[in-house]
Amino acid sequence: MSNLYSLFQRHFPAEGGQPFLIHARGEVSFDTVETKSARYGAALQARGVQKGDRVIAQVQKSPEAVLLYLACLRIGAIFIPLNTAYTLPEVQYFVEDATPRVIICDPASEASFSIFTADILTLGAAGEGSLPELAKGMSAEATVAPANPDDLAAILYTSGTTGRSKGAMLTHANLASNAEVLHEYWAWEKGDVLLHALPIFHVHGLFVALHCALLNGSTVLFHNGFSVEDVLRDLPKATVMMGVPTFYTRLLEAQDFTAETCRNIRLFISGSAPLLADTFASFEARTGYKILERYGMTEAGMITSNPYSGARVAGTVGFALPGVQARVVDENGTEPPRGEVGVLEIIGPNVFAGYWQMPEKTADEFRPDGFFITGDMATMADDGRIAIVGRAKDLVISGGFNVYPKEVEDCIDALPNVTESAVIGLPHPDFGEGVAAVIVAQGEITEAEVQAHLTQNLAKYKQPKKLFFVEALPRNTMGKVQKKALRAAYATAFAS
Repeated sequence: MSNLYSLFQRHFPAEGGQPFLIHARGEVSFDTVETKSARYGAALQARGVQKGDRVIAQVQKSPEAVLLYLACLRIGAIFIPLNTAYTLPEVQYFVEDATPRVIICDPASEASFSIFTADILTLGAAGEGSLPELAKGMSAEATVAPANPDDLAAILYTSGTTGRSKGAMLTHANLASNAEVLHEYWAWEKGDVLLHALPIFHVHGLFVALHCALLNGSTVLFHNGFSVEDVLRDLPKATVMMGVPTFYTRLLEAQDFTAETCRNIRLFISGSAPLLADTFASFEARTGYKILERYGMTEAGMITSNPYSGARVAGTVGFALPGVQARVVDENGTEPPRGEVGVLEIIGPNVFAGYWQMPEKTADEFRPDGFFITGDMATMADDGRIAIVGRAKDLVISGGFNVYPKEVEDCIDALPNVTESAVIGLPHPDFGEGVAAVIVAQGEITEAEVQAHLTQNLAKYKQPKKLFFVEALPRNTMGKVQKKALRAAYATAFAS
């Protein structure tokens, strides 16, 4: 059976009472994972969800949200997690595109979600809502649905610098292969305890972190979000921590964060955004630990990693994972001499099945020989070590979240007194990159008016942290806005 949940089941500890999730409200044992995921799955089936149906979830992080994901796996439904920061207009696009059978939302959002024709269930941060209530009366004996390797397990929405969001289709085999490789590559061992403070609506927190723990039968210290105080409290109890660079910079700001705090940690992992070499060095000087940086993306999960045993080099993302082939090519698709910059392309069992209902876009992103074009600019050393040096597209990664300038620009340009805008990422000491907007206005408009409009229409992480008003945007002879010049002009805007 190729169902990903069956793979996890085979690695659950023999002692089913062992905690899987330890959280502020108590513990969820592996036995509870079995029974409650079965009940959640049966509840979804009672609402008409069949194998291959889509289930959208925009819910707060909670143990129940993890059970919902596992329930979708075991009944063969396609799980679609949405960032909790998305506004209703943003959610509406995903609903119209994915046509889900059921939508699960926070109880506070139920009234506004009534505009959708799909069945609505609720799930709150404290485990309350109509979904868990419905699940209480369901059987705990549900079997796991058989799945083919290429059956879809999840759709995660990403975007490009133009157009609307794209649904990356991830199969049971995609997710299983990546989890098994990472479990071995990062040398997970019996007794490992994971400290989890990441969101669970994207690859890093939902797939990379939880899948490794499930394959290892490990206990997870499950935090609702990142709090320096809470992480410092639990670090001595953990052996593995995964985070974004912001986690590590904020820990370094805490005077009581010491090597003693990390005494039981086996591995610190960083991803979702570039880790500054200064952060790497400062962390090692403070704790004695070299953070392991890796690289991945929605469409492929993890792609490369610095080694567990071997040199972890600051400013690089290591080597292609076992089973993954990577190459760096120029604009003609030819591999340049090692060390020169080009576009990173990959092929492997972790690479997604394509974009939901976008066959032409899918075809555009793959080479005839099957390699996927990541859009990231990289170098590859003679030994195969890879460094990401930029992006072919104008993607901004702020605090680990992808921000697509075109979407923000379209929102700003919709204001009546705005002529045009350009959205860029600028170096930020906390978020890696901070979103900034350069605006050309044709009449009176205030910063407050722009910010109010953005707040109403875009998730907070997409909203520019700086606004600059100019008379004109720099352009080349072809009329294209020169974002490189803008980034240079405002490079120190977020300097502390």
